[in-house]
Amino acid sequence: MLSLKNILFAAAATSLLLSLNSCAPKNPAQAITGDAAEKVYIAPGKHDEFYNIVSGGFSGQVSVYGLPSGRLFRQIPVFSQNPESGWGYSEETKPMLNTSHGFAPWDDSHHIALSTTNGEHDGRWAFINANNTPRIARIDFKTFRTVEIIEIPNASGNHSSPFITENSEYTVAGTRFSFPLDYEGGNVDVPINTYKQNFKGTVSFIGIDPQTGHMNVSFQVLLPGINFDLSRCGRGPSHDWFFFSCYNTEQANTLLEVNASQKDKDFIMAVNWKKCEEYAKAGKGKKLKVKYAHNVWDEKTHSATSKLITEVLALDPKELKDIVYFMPCPKSPHGCDVDPSGKYIVGSGKLAAIIPVFSFDKMLKAIASKDFEGEYDGIPVLKYNDVLHGEVQKPGLGPLHTEFDGKGFAYTSFFVSSEIVKWDIEKLQVVDRAPTYYSIGHLCIPGGPTRKPHGKYVIAYNKITKDRYLPTGPELTQSAQLYDISGEKMKLLLDFPTVGEPHYAEAIPATLIEKNSTKFFKIEENNHPYVCKSEKDARVVREGNKVHVYMTSIRSHFNPDNIEGIKMGDEVYFHVTNLEQDWDVPHGFAVKGANNAELLIMPGETQTLKWVPDRVGVQPIYCTDFCSALHQEMQGYARVSPAGSSTPLTWSTGKNSEAGVTEAAR
Repeated sequence: MLSLKNILFAAAATSLLLSLNSCAPKNPAQAITGDAAEKVYIAPGKHDEFYNIVSGGFSGQVSVYGLPSGRLFRQIPVFSQNPESGWGYSEETKPMLNTSHGFAPWDDSHHIALSTTNGEHDGRWAFINANNTPRIARIDFKTFRTVEIIEIPNASGNHSSPFITENSEYTVAGTRFSFPLDYEGGNVDVPINTYKQNFKGTVSFIGIDPQTGHMNVSFQVLLPGINFDLSRCGRGPSHDWFFFSCYNTEQANTLLEVNASQKDKDFIMAVNWKKCEEYAKAGKGKKLKVKYAHNVWDEKTHSATSKLITEVLALDPKELKDIVYFMPCPKSPHGCDVDPSGKYIVGSGKLAAIIPVFSFDKMLKAIASKDFEGEYDGIPVLKYNDVLHGEVQKPGLGPLHTEFDGKGFAYTSFFVSSEIVKWDIEKLQVVDRAPTYYSIGHLCIPGGPTRKPHGKYVIAYNKITKDRYLPTGPELTQSAQLYDISGEKMKLLLDFPTVGEPHYAEAIPATLIEKNSTKFFKIEENNHPYVCKSEKDARVVREGNKVHVYMTSIRSHFNPDNIEGIKMGDEVYFHVTNLEQDWDVPHGFAVKGANNAELLIMPGETQTLKWVPDRVGVQPIYCTDFCSALHQEMQGYARVSPAGSSTPLTWSTGKNSEAGVTEAAR
């Protein structure tokens, strides 16, 4: 049974959350400045200054917006199937969604990390986490496509992820849900109420090849059974360190809203990843038998491959005493953010009345002196006052996440009081507040998590939008709001709706990406096993009950566009090559009765749709993408005959009332 103390605490927490409406601004219209429209207007034919790369939350995808316009440019399929493009449906992309649990066609994506060089955005890749089935995906900015997904073993709820080191040496994956680790030989079938004895957490360091971007699980750090929330790498003087916010140091396994909020302080965890790397190379870790999938896209074959990996290297800080330290942090911290100088670490306790700012220099001195407060499950705990730079007093209600403008100021989101608060990093004084509409989660400053932020805008990602947009039934879109921070005071410029439930986002100057954009795939470099490099290569081949259609598409016809001799019981594979060699001329492909999806094939690319006919008859095939004035004419037919029929396999293009080309004739 719950104690009176617990019940009173729960009541207080509920009261705090319910206060959001009373804390919300009373007159939203007054927040818009008179020149707002001018500042966000992008004239026809002009480009936005920044790409805004935004996580999709429960959509499992990534969205791309322009700033300052707020225009949506693209949704990038990542962890969830997308019938618009055939992602996760086409034979080539299905392997990208393989996991050790089998095919996983959805997930929950929270956080973005963009590749960096010398602590600055370099415009090469974006990384995104999957929460449910722990994974990290890499997106290539040349194509804005997902090109790699790696599963994380010994993890459950990959939340403090995929934050990245200054030179993209590593991206990290910290488990949100501690659990009995699932390596071979581990003790997994245990009572839930043995949480403190048997549940553990991990942080995985995913190595990134500096040239190709290819990922591998380099090593894991075995940790106590607490929850790891968010993280940030050090920079400059703190380059060798990574910092993680931790909650549920109570190690509760039920009713966490009460039982995981009892202690006045939880932790910011500091991990010396350079020291971990040294130990891993020296063979100081333990190899654990695991099973996880690694999926890679090949741009030459336009296909993905998936393989299972069965081993991971684990480091134990109980044995390697100089790799992990805890810094006490009030209370139930969410955000864990490092300023551009690398000297300060900001903790954001969701239930704290202050914002603690920790000093990296003081942390090093405290470690050197070994004057610890004690240990938590074998890991040294530093003294709060020994590592504290100071506290921001009375900043707001429900602090979540902090970013920086490069001018000496920090900007923190406050969920309950629905506001962004600007404060001086050195003086620890609040200098400005701006209301949000409503209940902000994360925020984003272009370049905010780098050594050189572009202190021009801050974007709020809000959870509640009642009264901001036209109603769409019981569910409303989430909202992003753009603020001008170029002056002393923040000014609201724009509301724009978002896809899914964005959590975190990063924004990057367009000049770093747009110049390298792929316009089409060269047909001569297409190494797909079923490619047709010209129309003369089009054909239909039977292999037992499998029928392979080698098909081309070009404005405005398919070749072949009449196919006969398909029979019930056949599996039909339409291998469609888009012969166009021009920018922005994709072709679609669909067949009536297909119960998976359509295809969207880029110029010079080959993609495959599997079709298992469910009835006898003639079914149309057609292009789903409006490609030309004669788009409607871009169609054909596939005839399905009964099983055992003597109908010969024939195909043709441009032959009316004449026999087509038969398999035998070929």
